[in-house]
Amino acid sequence: MKESKRSQGVRWEVVSGVLAFLLLTMSCLYFVQLAKNSPESVPSTSTAAAVSQPDKDEKDSLSLWTENAPLKKELKDYIRRITDKDSKDYIPVKNRIAVFDFDGTLFCETDPVYFDYRLFYHRVTEDPDYKDKASAYEKETAAKIKTMMDTGTAAKGLETDHGKGVASAFKGMTLSEFEKYVKEFRAKQAPSYNNMTNGEAYYRPMLQVIKYLKANSFTVYVISGTDRLIVRGLVDNSLLDLPASQVIGSDETLVADHQGSEDGLTYQFTKDDKVITGGEFVVKNLKMNKVSVIEKEIGVQPVLSFGNSSGDNSMANFTITNNPYPAKAFMLCCDDLTRENGNLEKAEKMRKSCEENGWMPISMKDDWTTIYGENVTKK
Repeated sequence: MKESKRSQGVRWEVVSGVLAFLLLTMSCLYFVQLAKNSPESVPSTSTAAAVSQPDKDEKDSLSLWTENAPLKKELKDYIRRITDKDSKDYIPVKNRIAVFDFDGTLFCETDPVYFDYRLFYHRVTEDPDYKDKASAYEKETAAKIKTMMDTGTAAKGLETDHGKGVASAFKGMTLSEFEKYVKEFRAKQAPSYNNMTNGEAYYRPMLQVIKYLKANSFTVYVISGTDRLIVRGLVDNSLLDLPASQVIGSDETLVADHQGSEDGLTYQFTKDDKVITGGEFVVKNLKMNKVSVIEKEIGVQPVLSFGNSSGDNSMANFTITNNPYPAKAFMLCCDDLTRENGNLEKAEKMRKSCEENGWMPISMKDDWTTIYGENVTKK
């Protein structure tokens, strides 16, 4: 009897030991998995999916790019290296910043001119509620834009003239009123294309690039030469999924509606106030001004830059110069005359700039299977 009890005791000791071992093993596995899923290594569920399913990612992420498109291979190789924590090229999530110009990089700028130019022209010459109130300066600027529409040539200083004109022509609007005005204009039919509204004129292959970067924990910013408030009205609830806080552009003054001529340093915003457009042009966000605004508003040197014109050269060089992390700059070349209102002379000039500066050119003609979608055709 004693032997039987002793045998049972031994068996229970063995069972208890096995259970303790299994519990310890499961605890270790839990903490290992927890470490792998830390915010730094897997910053979002979309990133986790991209990392855990590389075959699907490789096949689908840039499907609107041709197989021989240099960006397609270059960008995927880059992402593979900078997201691998064991790679010497690894970039922490907080430094994965990508900056994109807007017009001509993400969005049509040749219909036949920039969206914001056409919006201003509409305000001054066609809007029944405003055209009779337009100033002589606004009408003169609108006439310059009409010349650009007809000839393709912009008058010297038109960028600044237009910025000042936008500020004055939309003076006194609340931000929601301005946004509504932009959205109403973006809903109109695009003049140069069939089956597309003004606000649908996004380059579909570039939207894939943004989606791909966001899936790999990049923070994406639009750094535009267009008025910030106009770009916000275009981007909100659109094909481009970005918050207003990541949209940066040219600026005009903002004031309180009861502020009058009092300086903002002395005026106090009250509960009865609303923020309205102040009517004064502040800055055109091009060239070196893009670098300045990146430093001021982002505070982190980007590692990827995308542009299409000389207005983006400074941003591109800033991105790739003395960067502690692997960095690249890409430039679109408007060389498609069939699906887009391209400009071969401008495209060739940009290719030469790419060669001189170490940027990668993107051919709209050769690198994209579509521009605005298969159902959209040029008139």
